[in-house]
Amino acid sequence: MSAGERPLRVVLVDDEAPARALLREYLAAHPEIEIAAECSNGFEAVKVIGEAAPDLVFLDVQMPKLDGFEVLELLERPPAVVFVTAYDEYALRAFEVHAVDYVLKPVGRERLDEALAQVRARLGAAGAPGPSPTALAAAARPPGQYVERLLVKDGANVHVIPVERVDWIEAQDDYVAIHAGGKSHLKPQPLAEVAAGLDPARFVRIHRSCVLNLERISRLELYAKDSHVAILADGKQLPVSRAGYARLKELL
Repeated sequence: MSAGERPLRVVLVDDEAPARALLREYLAAHPEIEIAAECSNGFEAVKVIGEAAPDLVFLDVQMPKLDGFEVLELLERPPAVVFVTAYDEYALRAFEVHAVDYVLKPVGRERLDEALAQVRARLGAAGAPGPSPTALAAAARPPGQYVERLLVKDGANVHVIPVERVDWIEAQDDYVAIHAGGKSHLKPQPLAEVAAGLDPARFVRIHRSCVLNLERISRLELYAKDSHVAILADGKQLPVSRAGYARLKELL
C-alpha cells in the first residue's frame, strides 16, 4: 500500500470460526486490507456493518437467524459484497443483487486473490451499481416462494415479524407501516414491493395505500355509494376501494 493510501476496510461474516480464520489468514498477505470486524451471525452483522461502514464484506449465505441476503436487505447503504459459501445454488441470486463475486468453500488463496481483484475493479469504477433495494428484497427469499417473515431494522434492533402475525400494511410516503399484534413497525420500502412478496391468497391490496391479511376481516360494510370499509376482528376500520372490493369478493 502506497503512502497516504487509505486501507480497504473489510468485515468478515460467517457463523463458522474456522472459515473466518482462513479468510483472516489469506487477507493478512494483503497490506492494503484492514479487517475492521468479524461477525458470527446475521443480527450482529447488521449492527456492525452499519456502525463500521466497511468498503467490503465477505458474507456467508446460510447462517442462523438471518441469512446473508436478509442481512443486505436490512442495510441502509450496503457495501461491496463477496459471498463466501459452500452452496452453489445461490449464485444467480447473488449476482442479481450486484455481488462483486461468489466464492465457493473451501476457499483457496488464489481464488480469494481473484475476488479481491474484482473488488478493486468495482470500487474503482465510477458509478458502479450497488445492491438494488428491489433486488435485495426479492433475493431474500428462495425463487418461487412467498415471504414468510418481514424484517424491520429499528436503530440497533432487528424485528423479525412472521407474516401470519401481520394484520395489515399501509403506505406512509416512502415507508410502509407494518401493523402486527397491536404494534406498528416502519420499514423504508414501497408498499408495492412488500406486497409483491406476499402470498396473494392471504394478503389483498384493498386500497392503493393498504394491504390486508384476509384472516383479520370480520365483515365488509357499505360506507357510501360504491364505497366500502373492512371491519377487522379488533374493530379497526380500513377503507376499501372499488378494485379492492372486487378482489375481496373473489376470495371471501
